[in-house]
Amino acid sequence: MDSRKSFGSDNHAGAHEAVIRALVQSNTGDASAYGADPWTSRATAALRDAFGARGGVFFVFTGTGANVLGLSLLLRPYEAVICPETAHVNVDECGAIERILGNRLLTVTTPDGKLTPGLIATKLEGRGDEHRAQPRVVAISQVTELGTCYTLDELKALQGFCQAEDLRLYIDGARLANAAAHLGCSLADLAAHADVLSFGGTKNGAVGAEAVVVMTEEPAASVPFLRKQQTQLASKMRYLSAQFLGLMEDQLWLHNARHANAMAARLAEGIRDVPGAELWQAVEANAVFTRLHPAHMTRLQRVREFYEWDPSAHVVRWMTAFDTTEADVDAFVADVHQTAVGE
Repeated sequence: MDSRKSFGSDNHAGAHEAVIRALVQSNTGDASAYGADPWTSRATAALRDAFGARGGVFFVFTGTGANVLGLSLLLRPYEAVICPETAHVNVDECGAIERILGNRLLTVTTPDGKLTPGLIATKLEGRGDEHRAQPRVVAISQVTELGTCYTLDELKALQGFCQAEDLRLYIDGARLANAAAHLGCSLADLAAHADVLSFGGTKNGAVGAEAVVVMTEEPAASVPFLRKQQTQLASKMRYLSAQFLGLMEDQLWLHNARHANAMAARLAEGIRDVPGAELWQAVEANAVFTRLHPAHMTRLQRVREFYEWDPSAHVVRWMTAFDTTEADVDAFVADVHQTAVGE
């Protein structure tokens, strides 16, 4: 096995040792199924407090499962979701929203992965026309798929626009921890602008655990039924809950995210003087998007694992994780420099 650190995805990292310890500690004796256990009670209470969520917190297995469940709480069958063209729900979930919920996605081209009130407004035509799917939910990702973060002021502007237009706001928070670390804000500060959001554990040190956070009581009443119907109800729920207990202890979730972000910033700084390498997006979380000369990209791929984001534009994505070390970054930067020689 190649011992060099992967920069392909934060999904490539293992689990944090504190999460593993929490799993081991939960693996004692019998416990009631489907969330009627003390680990789930403690974990949901901790997250409810951290988010200020009156509706509740519900654990699921995957990010796609979280998005499907979260959006299903806000949509009727004939309604549509406005989202960036680059959104995970549009690009990387195999049509799960359309297939499972039957709702249409109305996609918007953005330069940086972020929606604005003006961009959302372009998708509101046809409201009241029975021949068209009716826009109902605005879905954003925080952090976005391009590694950028909405500021709190931008979130406030989106929230105000959605309220004025009778729209609901959903936040895909697979990397919400990284956004909180970048902005220096609390989870409650981010959640205050949403109707429903997810909180990702898997990309931040968990084995495979995500949370759906419902900010108000009314949509939460449907969760038990929809989560079961969508195959996201864990019988041995304690093993998902225990992972979040591990992440919440001493704000490990924030420490992990800060570290991953810092390693991305170190990587970006390290490649600034590489010939032909150009940062493509602002580095605001744990992703570094870079344009590379095609020959450079090919040579680097021979020695390193990373994601070729947009082959036509020669853009690559390098991801850091909670367990990426300074030595890992410096070795990768050295490889970027080495493979650039001769261009």
